[in-house]
Amino acid sequence: MEVSTRRLPGSAGADTALMQRLADLVNVVYAESEQGMWNDGAARTSTTEMASMTAAGEIVVATLGRETVGCVRLRRIDETTAEFGVLAADPARRGVGVGRELVRHVERVSAADGVTTMRLEVLVPREWSHPSKEFLIGWYTRIGYRRTGTGRVDEAHPHLAPLLATPCDVAQFAKPLTESSFGAE
Repeated sequence: MEVSTRRLPGSAGADTALMQRLADLVNVVYAESEQGMWNDGAARTSTTEMASMTAAGEIVVATLGRETVGCVRLRRIDETTAEFGVLAADPARRGVGVGRELVRHVERVSAADGVTTMRLEVLVPREWSHPSKEFLIGWYTRIGYRRTGTGRVDEAHPHLAPLLATPCDVAQFAKPLTESSFGAE
């Protein structure tokens, strides 16, 4: 079965069951991939936040058949720059290309819309190395993203800082979008 991707219409934000599925998916994935970085009980997102991003036209989903198996947030920064984040692929579907297809989708639709640079951020512990984050940074680097800087979480995302169990930074990455670069690995 092939992974398919599509941007959700804003009206899908009213689908409570879908928004719950997406919030649960993000929270499960990030609880595992950011273990030790958050205070106990901290959730990465909520159904309300997912509904808000969906209503704004910012959520792309991946499906296998009729099952939603991943999502990513895509938002425009300016005329030539977009950013993706909140990338989550169902852990039960690892290795089938869910993340790759979501990244390819956001890169293709952004380039078609005149975007020449795609950005992303990776939350990283400041004082220690997290294996999941090192893996993720390696993957982004292999598909053409280059580190452009480092920011402080309390400056970039002040609402998240109190939820962290350890000091963290935001590693910033960017990639020029060309037809030959979409999610290439």
